[in-house]
Amino acid sequence: MNRPTEGAEIIEEKQLYDYQEKDLDAIFKCIGRTPSDYNLLYQLPTGGGKTVIFSEIVRRYIQETRKKVVVLTHRIELCGQTSRMLTGFGVRNKIINSQVKELPDQAEFMCFVAMVETLNNRLQDNKFEMKDVGMVIIDEAHYNSFRKLFSYFSKAFILGVTATPLSSNIKLPMKDNYQELIVGEQISSLIQKGFLARPKMFSYDVGLQSLQLGINGDYTVKSSEELYNNDLMQEKLLAAYEDQAKGTKTLIFNNGINTSRYVYETFKEAGHEIRHLDNTHNAKERREILQWFRETPDAVLSSVSILTTGFDEPSVETIILNRATRSLTLYFQMIGRGSRIIGSKDSFKIIDLGNNIARFGLWDSPIDWQEIFYHPDYFLENIRTDEEIERNFVYEMPAELRAKFRKSESVDFDIKAVYKEVTSKGMSSKKALERSIEQHAQLCVENSEDVFDARILAKELKDDVIYRVRLYSYCIMNNTKNYRNWLEEDYMRKLRVRIGQKFSGIVD
Repeated sequence: MNRPTEGAEIIEEKQLYDYQEKDLDAIFKCIGRTPSDYNLLYQLPTGGGKTVIFSEIVRRYIQETRKKVVVLTHRIELCGQTSRMLTGFGVRNKIINSQVKELPDQAEFMCFVAMVETLNNRLQDNKFEMKDVGMVIIDEAHYNSFRKLFSYFSKAFILGVTATPLSSNIKLPMKDNYQELIVGEQISSLIQKGFLARPKMFSYDVGLQSLQLGINGDYTVKSSEELYNNDLMQEKLLAAYEDQAKGTKTLIFNNGINTSRYVYETFKEAGHEIRHLDNTHNAKERREILQWFRETPDAVLSSVSILTTGFDEPSVETIILNRATRSLTLYFQMIGRGSRIIGSKDSFKIIDLGNNIARFGLWDSPIDWQEIFYHPDYFLENIRTDEEIERNFVYEMPAELRAKFRKSESVDFDIKAVYKEVTSKGMSSKKALERSIEQHAQLCVENSEDVFDARILAKELKDDVIYRVRLYSYCIMNNTKNYRNWLEEDYMRKLRVRIGQKFSGIVD
């Protein structure tokens, strides 16, 4: 065991895993070969133990250099978690929060954990000066709020730590602030070695072309709420939960407080244990809700991005992305909340209702972070568009629904191929929709006892109808929202009529 030094009383030395030791060595080699004012960025997936690693870095750096370390976070919860972890590594530290106005005891500590806004305010107001700081560690370094503090530590070694080395502001790339990136273990490797849970992913087809992009490059809350608050999307969410995740501890991410509240009402009415949490809840309410979530086995918690960082509940079994995002960072943060292993849990479910998996790829697929770090513009410009995703999506009837059509040998129908066939013969393009309606009607008749059962069964084909209508609208190059909505309503009306005709023995 290493001997304790001033400000670093070793309580019990923590054991690091092999991949953590490897990254630790790479970081210290960089410290040894670069100037004292070098800026280094370190990437490691959520759940890989970033706080553990930089806590050991702090302990060893203080011991070897006898210089002070400042750890910066952007959330008060992260301040407390970081401080406790540092203490576990024997590093005596002081939290600089809103209650700390001055630092008369600065000489008594070798490490400080600070909220970025609080520290910036104190330094700007000349309330105190941080002396003899050799290293600054920035947790969740992709947030740009930390940039304002760089000038105060211009002579210090700056170590940024993040799961996603892609700036939250597309106009401020991370390569402008960091000279080098060290990439840690990939998610797939951490799963294989038993450090992260295996994902089971379920994607549901969602038309997103009504969504609008905001100035930050992501979808606006207003357009998201207009889409996700409608009854069809609420029904799709509830059905997805009940089909894939019922009885599991579930965390739902939404884009908008109104959507989250609507989700709460929908699930409550369906008889599920659910609570809602957003940033308007005070600290006491938030603690009570999170304690309930922790202690309730089949709890469902609907939230609005507030739990993407600073929240660690390993018992989460299902993550539902009830929103779309064009932020790679947010995508990984949301899914990462369910990836931790605890007890017998070695897998978790991801239910995607925003085409996010199609946009960014599988959560556990390898990623070239060096390429993204050095060429963020290229990466952002090549994110798949919603139209491209929708054009290439292939609907597959869920197993539970397919079982209701068990008497039918096949439920597939290639409307694009039928469209090409009928138009090549000089027939009206609408003939493709008519054939599709005929096939759907036949499926319902084959698997029902009477016309009433068949029409009820037809309602369950809604997702397949939306999919076929969308492909048809692409074929005829008329993909406006109003036209598609009209086509869907007309399709369902004609389907009900055709079912009635078939039971009446009418041949069209």
